[in-house]
Amino acid sequence: MRPFRFGVNMVALSAPGEWSAAARRVEELGYDVLLIPDHLGLPAPFPALVAAGAATGLRLGTFVLNAAFYNPVLLAREVATTDVLTAGRLELGVGTGYVAEEFAAAGIALGTARERVDTLERVIDAVYGALGDPASVPQPVQRPVPLVVGCNGNRMITLAARRANIAAFAGATSDPANPTNLRLLSGAAFAERIAFFEKVAGDRAGEVERNLLVQDVTVTDDREAALAAWAPRLPYLSAEEIPTVPTLLAGTVDEIADQVRGLRERFGISYFTVLQPALEAFAPVIAALRRN
Repeated sequence: MRPFRFGVNMVALSAPGEWSAAARRVEELGYDVLLIPDHLGLPAPFPALVAAGAATGLRLGTFVLNAAFYNPVLLAREVATTDVLTAGRLELGVGTGYVAEEFAAAGIALGTARERVDTLERVIDAVYGALGDPASVPQPVQRPVPLVVGCNGNRMITLAARRANIAAFAGATSDPANPTNLRLLSGAAFAERIAFFEKVAGDRAGEVERNLLVQDVTVTDDREAALAAWAPRLPYLSAEEIPTVPTLLAGTVDEIADQVRGLRERFGISYFTVLQPALEAFAPVIAALRRN
C-alpha cells in the first residue's frame, strides 16, 4: 500500500502576511499538500500557490482548475512558471467545471457534460504538449508535472485511469435537480466507482495514486449523533447507508484514523484532501496515523 499523503483545500485568502502564516500553519499541522480550488469569488490559484510555496516546503496544487477557463498555451506557461518558482512542487489538478453561474460570469458557454469533457481532454493534450516542448520557456522542473484529474462519472474516471498520475475521486455525483449541488455516494456506490476505475486502468491501476475529497470531519465521542445530524441533508441515502459514506469522517480521533485506514485497505485511497474548515480538526488524525 502507498504511504498516506494529506492535503487541504484552502478557500480563504487574507492579507499577505496572514496568508503566509496560514500556509505555515498547514505545514506545522502535518499536511503534505496545500491546494487551491478554482472558483470565481475565490483566490486566483497560481499566485496564491507561489506565495504559499515561498513560505513553506509543502507540495502545492490546483484542486481543480476549470479547464474551460484557460487558453492551454497560456496555461502551460503558468504551470511551468509556478513549478519553477516553487522548486518543482506543483501538482496540476484539472476538471471540467460545473457551476453554470461561473461560466455565465466569465462569458463562456457552459455546454453539455460531454462537451466539457471534450474541452478538458483538449486542454490536457495541449498543456502537456507545450510543457514537453524543449523549446518552450520556461521549462518546468518536474518531468512531467504530476497530473491530477478530478473524477466520478465513467468518462472522467476513464480519463484519469489512462492519463493521470493522481485520480481525485469526488465521492459524489451531481444532483439531477440542481447540478451545482452534490449527492454524496454511499460506500457501496463508491466501491462500484473504484471497481470501474480498476477495470479501465488495467495495468495502470497500481501506478495511479488515488485521492479522496473529504466533505466533513467531526471529531466527537458520539459518532452516531454526528452522522444523524447529516441525515436531513442526505435524504437520498438510507439510515444504514449514511455511516458508510467515505467522504464523511466522524468519531474520536482513533475511530477516524481507523476509518481512513479502512478506506486505504478497501479502496486503495492513500491521499486524502480535507476542506479548510476541517484543517485543525483533522490534524490529530494525521498525527495518529503517522504514529502507527
